[in-house]
Amino acid sequence: MKANEIRTAFLEFFEKRGHRIVPSSSLIPKDDPTLLFTNAGMNQFKNIFLGLEKRSYSRAATVQKCLRVSGKHNDLEQVGRTPKHHTFFEMLGNFSFGDYFKREAISYAWELVTDVFRLPKERLYITIYEEDEEAFNIWNKEIGIDSSKIFRFGKKDNFWAMGETGPCGPCSEIHYDLGEDIESGSPYELIERGSDRFVELWNLVFMEKFQDESGQLHPLPRPSIDTGMGLERMAAVLQGKRSNFDTDLFTPLIQAICQETSQEYPLGGETDVYIRIIADHIRAITFLIGDGVNPSNEGRGYVLRRLIRRAYRRGNLLGLDKPFLYRLASTVVDIMKDAYPELLSSLSYISRVCLAEEERFAYTLNSGLRYFEQYAEEALASNTRIIPGDKVFKLYDTFGFPVDLCQELAREKNLEIDEAGFQKELEVQRERARQSWEGEARIKEKSVYQNYKHLKITPVFYEKEEVEETEVLALIKNGEPADSLKEGESGEVILSITPFYAESGGQVGDSGILKSSNFSGLVENTFTPIPGLIVHNLKVLTGELKVGQTVEAVVDSVRRRAISRNHTATHLLHASLRQILGDHVRQSGSLVSHRRLRFDFTHFAALTEDEIRKVEQLVNEKIRENLPVTTKITTLEEGIAEGAMAIFEEKYGEKVRLVRVGDFSKELCGGIHVRNSGEIGFFKIVSESSIAAGLRRVEAVTGEEAFNYVEELEKNLRELERLFKVSRKELLTRAEKLLKNLEEKEEEIRRLKQKLLHQAGQSPEMTVKEIKGVKFVTQKFEGIDIEALRNYADLLKQKIGSGVIVLASAADGRAFLVVAVTSDLIGKIQANRLIKDIAQVVGGGGGGRPDFAQAGGTRPENIDQALEKGFDLLQKLL
Repeated sequence: MKANEIRTAFLEFFEKRGHRIVPSSSLIPKDDPTLLFTNAGMNQFKNIFLGLEKRSYSRAATVQKCLRVSGKHNDLEQVGRTPKHHTFFEMLGNFSFGDYFKREAISYAWELVTDVFRLPKERLYITIYEEDEEAFNIWNKEIGIDSSKIFRFGKKDNFWAMGETGPCGPCSEIHYDLGEDIESGSPYELIERGSDRFVELWNLVFMEKFQDESGQLHPLPRPSIDTGMGLERMAAVLQGKRSNFDTDLFTPLIQAICQETSQEYPLGGETDVYIRIIADHIRAITFLIGDGVNPSNEGRGYVLRRLIRRAYRRGNLLGLDKPFLYRLASTVVDIMKDAYPELLSSLSYISRVCLAEEERFAYTLNSGLRYFEQYAEEALASNTRIIPGDKVFKLYDTFGFPVDLCQELAREKNLEIDEAGFQKELEVQRERARQSWEGEARIKEKSVYQNYKHLKITPVFYEKEEVEETEVLALIKNGEPADSLKEGESGEVILSITPFYAESGGQVGDSGILKSSNFSGLVENTFTPIPGLIVHNLKVLTGELKVGQTVEAVVDSVRRRAISRNHTATHLLHASLRQILGDHVRQSGSLVSHRRLRFDFTHFAALTEDEIRKVEQLVNEKIRENLPVTTKITTLEEGIAEGAMAIFEEKYGEKVRLVRVGDFSKELCGGIHVRNSGEIGFFKIVSESSIAAGLRRVEAVTGEEAFNYVEELEKNLRELERLFKVSRKELLTRAEKLLKNLEEKEEEIRRLKQKLLHQAGQSPEMTVKEIKGVKFVTQKFEGIDIEALRNYADLLKQKIGSGVIVLASAADGRAFLVVAVTSDLIGKIQANRLIKDIAQVVGGGGGGRPDFAQAGGTRPENIDQALEKGFDLLQKLL
């Protein structure tokens, strides 16, 4: 069976048995700050298992794209060296939310594996949790598996938990025997130690317990099922292959890699490993970029960057010295397009982002080799002949050098590397990354809100801006339940009926007032801490608010209308960007407030002035057309089929809201919008910038704020007319003429400064000393900038032939330093190391290359001491 046929057969099997087929969620988890990437099929159903969310179906089946590169699910170092480990993979899963349990889950699994996939029963083995007698009896007595082929394992292998607390339970696995020719021995022992002879095909998790904070297990009122089957492993078994890399999911990719590298596969050596690593990583790279991740130095972007650099380096080892991964992305898309058609429209963008990162790494790799040579020279000069761990880590972290590359290069020079020191630095970096990625900062304490998940709340924000009577269901003060809030106090309110929109999908929450005959309070924000619960931040202005009290709720309608203008304008902006820049444009973030809108999107270059003008023109054209804005409740599948844009990072429910602006824009969106595009009035882009590689940001204003923005521009133009004493039509010509005159004067000043410096080279103010045969030249100036110092240092290097130069200047209340070392001396004296210590004397810092470095500081009065420090440092070095 081909991979596509396996996906189809799996989904059809469970659809016939009453399961809702749910599309794969993004690799970027939505509303789950505990995860860096989606790593299992159950991730998108986590809130259902936790009881925080309800859906109309109690059975589901998915084919979920997953990534495992960090945490306890980290297969990175195994990739390419085993036949079954991957970074990116697809997980087939069926789920029961309090519906069927062990008997049905086991029966479905056995039926699919033996009747549909027709795997020979004699090759299948079962593992269960050692205390799970119910599972043993079902497998043994009902399914008919001989007890000799049912193995019991402990908690480490056959007990699953969602976290330190929460749902958990025993699990049962189906293993397939590839044959004794791989490895002979006891099946129990081989499965226990993970022999390649046995492939774990399917894991059935029986969520029947809840673990509390003390570690005690309690029965769950509605036991559930979570299963996971690796597509790549099942494809290998069904296609009669010993390795996942020999299936139709990988073979076209491996052939493309062999064409790129002029290598043959398989040959049985290390080149096979490199080819498999590239094949694995380019799949992960393609899907990560396609889901909106961009290379960066932290969080998800750092993982992507490491994967690109790791694969690129393997290409180097196979003889490639230029970017090549970006071309392989098209092969990935060709293999996966039937299951993930959205990749087709993103291919151009994916390739461009990948190419840009490859080019960046090619440059840093060359730079890294220079640094390695420097560290090697230092190690050779020392008695230890070991390159320190922090230096190895810098090569790894900054330049993407794998540790084995450092070891290989070090061995060539009869050196070693400090692996223990490197691992220590690596762990510090990993901890820093865990703390810095965006999701970590968004972890919220939700336990207090879970007490109120049973409350019946009726939102009416689409229909109304005011509710005359609504009951106060609950109050929260300082994170704890409260009976009342008194005058001057702040807290949180839960209402039975609310007209307030809760912050979601980039749109800020509503504000307004709550009032009664003896109370008034200001609603400052509205948010949803857990699905289905709407909470209002309240400041009591007068009187007292109590639980059970009835109040009137009134939204700030002026503010809401401004928000709705910006939200509909965001949809028009999105559609306009796609029409003018291309279909690769996709929203990756947004902010919709009453003052402005911010829209982040995928694009590989800065927008030109002409592109910005065209986008503005198109949006304003659609505003003037006064297009009707309509909404429709539908399913996610139907919405996508109608051509609606879905944001991959968003987590959609069973029912979605389709927002149309005429025939120009269709998006799945739960926000507040205008009734007709003409209500927006006027749209103006105020900035366009880069926020990461391949990610752009546009900020814009509409309505009254757009008018205020243009009015401010008009005011500035009138002031410029007054200052330049010309009419508006002549402003540009006048400004260009003044700039030209200014440039000519600056050039004249630069020439005069250079002339002064040449004369200074003959003056007695220059100090020339000699230390063990090395010339040391110092000179101090007044009013000379850093550029002039650099040029003069180059002149002096040529003049002295061999030596060390330290120049200093005091200008505009700052100190400027330049250190230059001639090429014959950089093996023992490095300018970038000297400058760091010298710069501290003038209250600053700096850096550069071994042959040239510069610095600035805030204490120019210490220049003489800085020059003396340079002399002292040189004496110590020599």
